[in-house]
Amino acid sequence: MTAEQTPARKRRVLISGASIAGPALAFWLDRYGFDVTVVERAPTIRTGGYPIDVRGTAIDVIERMNLLSQVRAAHVESRMMTFVDAQGDIIGSVPIYAAIGSDLSRDVELPRGTLASLLYDATLGGAIDYRFNESIETLRDDGDGVDIRFTSGRQERYDIVVGADGMHSLTRRLVFGPEAQFTRFLGFSFNIFTLPNDRGLSHGGVFHAEPGKVAGLFAVKESDQLFAFLTFVADDASISGNRDPQEQIRRTRAAFAGMGWEIPRLLDAMEDADDLYFDTVSQIKMPTWSRGRVALLGDAAYAPSFRSGQGTSLALVGAYVLAGELATHDDPTDAFNAYDRLMRPFVEANQALATDGHGEFFLPRTPQDIEARDRMLAEIAKKGTANLFGDGRTVAHTALQLQDYPLPPL
Repeated sequence: MTAEQTPARKRRVLISGASIAGPALAFWLDRYGFDVTVVERAPTIRTGGYPIDVRGTAIDVIERMNLLSQVRAAHVESRMMTFVDAQGDIIGSVPIYAAIGSDLSRDVELPRGTLASLLYDATLGGAIDYRFNESIETLRDDGDGVDIRFTSGRQERYDIVVGADGMHSLTRRLVFGPEAQFTRFLGFSFNIFTLPNDRGLSHGGVFHAEPGKVAGLFAVKESDQLFAFLTFVADDASISGNRDPQEQIRRTRAAFAGMGWEIPRLLDAMEDADDLYFDTVSQIKMPTWSRGRVALLGDAAYAPSFRSGQGTSLALVGAYVLAGELATHDDPTDAFNAYDRLMRPFVEANQALATDGHGEFFLPRTPQDIEARDRMLAEIAKKGTANLFGDGRTVAHTALQLQDYPLPPL
């Protein structure tokens, strides 16, 4: 389906956030002729982070950005997830991509920082104004434009503002109110950090679980570093506001106390890590993603949680659709409504993956969940993964067909 593009004066757009969603949106808006500014509170593009997946319709977006060959070249080619008991003895293994519903012929797993750098580099040939060490302090939408005061003291006016500033979005809080009203807590807290790869792991991970808690080590290709994961049940949703590392370390030590395998070593490594990242396993669910001349994109609008594995893909597809609708409509309200109408079924299908019943395989809450996982691992050892995980995930990943918005050639 082809949309009719409405000629319009060159409109000024402010994007808050320069991770994945922000640069992707900037790429398309710049091509449509918008005057684009991107602000990011960090001093530069964040090049670190654990691997992320680009799947289904998001691969089509990457292809239209002429980045597919570079993204494929960064594919980390993960192979097996191995599950062990408290003594480190192997219970069973599963091919990673079969377990998470990836299409081996199309989908790509790559380091988050690599994708962020590729998107940023792809925008440098345009007229986009990136401002690092900068963020929005106040925002006032008078109906005809949006007045912004930045933390630097600078004041400017924009036609459109887009919050692409993550799950804990400041833009969302300024426009829509406190985060808690939009957070759907899924009952877990997680920690991610790195440590030296002294086990010789490559292209996969090793995991140990007890009811309500999972620990894992994951190697990207043959890296000399491992990503460590410590995830535990946290039924008290109030911890979602916790940003104190020492409090999180205390909670994590209490949750994993007395566990075997390599847990004591991992707890010590977590305390010593200079890159500890922690949060709750949660989603963002909003009845609308826009108000006036301000819209939200990616995790700021519809974070699906890592249990779905679709945060990056939703951000890429959302950026393509939002930019196309803004280029198609002079009135941003009409563009935002079209963006919502097109994206919402896709978002809801992919958010639903976080609670589709397969989550207990990776994050078992009860002894019965662990027993069911072990039975499935035994079946995989005998018969492979065919028909064990179903194709519902692949259907959700490809549930939106991209419109062909008219635009000048690259």
